[in-house]
Amino acid sequence: MKTVRLVEAAEIANPHNARVRKLYDTEHAQVMVIDPHPGESLKRHITPVDVFFYVLAGEGMVHIGDEEVMVSADTLIESPARIPHRLSNPSQGLFRVMVGKVPRPTESTRLL
Repeated sequence: MKTVRLVEAAEIANPHNARVRKLYDTEHAQVMVIDPHPGESLKRHITPVDVFFYVLAGEGMVHIGDEEVMVSADTLIESPARIPHRLSNPSQGLFRVMVGKVPRPTESTRLL
């Protein structure tokens, strides 16, 4: 059995300059945790595969296409492939989100 603790997972470089830790990466799927700092937003981008966001802690904004919604812990949000999206943390506290990409992308994410 393989286990991965978030605090032990290495941060990965990303075009958003956000704190991202990769927890799972196989030929079939990827799972990361993103912690946007208070006041921080990821850049609007498009992924070539379906993405889901699961809010682990705090509250923040999820922007998908022309929609945006304030979300909080224990909420799952679906983001279809090739639809512009981003996360932002307008709060003064923690906003921690697990991000799953299924299937694992074979193309790069495109910033807008």
